[in-house]
Amino acid sequence: MSLIFPQIDPILITIGPIVIRWYALMYLVGFTFTLWLAKRHADKLDNDWTRDQVSDLLFACFLGVIFGGRIGYVLFYQLDTFLANPLFLFKIWTGGMSFHGGLLGVIIAIAWYAFRTKRTFYIVADFVAPFVPFGLGAGRLGNFMNGELWGRVTDVPWGMIFPMSGLLVRHPSQLYEFMLEGVVLFFILNWFIHKPRPVGAISGLFLTGYGVLRCIVEFYREPDAHLGLFGDWISMGQILSLPMIIFGVGQIFWAYRR
Repeated sequence: MSLIFPQIDPILITIGPIVIRWYALMYLVGFTFTLWLAKRHADKLDNDWTRDQVSDLLFACFLGVIFGGRIGYVLFYQLDTFLANPLFLFKIWTGGMSFHGGLLGVIIAIAWYAFRTKRTFYIVADFVAPFVPFGLGAGRLGNFMNGELWGRVTDVPWGMIFPMSGLLVRHPSQLYEFMLEGVVLFFILNWFIHKPRPVGAISGLFLTGYGVLRCIVEFYREPDAHLGLFGDWISMGQILSLPMIIFGVGQIFWAYRR
């Protein structure tokens, strides 16, 4: 007994030459809700964050996600293709985004914004971190609607057959990521921001939490066929997440020691 992937057209609507996809809509929903939530949070803080500053910061982070995510995907997952055809980087219609590349893009955006507004890097990073999981969760729902990034073959009762993966029953790993990287991490971080903590602890907890949860999910997600290592059990996603865990734990330790 297994579940059948619902027939979801990845294209939401077509207006002349304009094609709007569910995946793009999920990105838009994630950004819009994150912006609304961050502005509400800024209103409650007794500091100099204004709604306009929040809008500028999150717009810069959104650009970091888009450009960093694409560049990271090409360099981390499609390096051979890029070296053979550098123009592949600009073929965004073929799909392909990397969280870890997007994270690097966001870090650059935070550093730029902190310098521009004369704030410290960790004050800005701590402000942004609690709202990121909602956007991550929305993106994973977009992956599910596209029927992509499915999981490993399984016999669990909730296993699912994805049309583009053949007739094998697989883990719906996109939904696992939605729950862990989106819902669970969101509640952990937004619980933690109400506790006394030093500067740098929130962003450190985000790095640690995401890295650990991503490593767990990777055991159920089908690895890229050309990147699987050590018997297909250590994936590129885990390799890229390990530095996040190490740096996040070190950052938390540094924040409390300081």
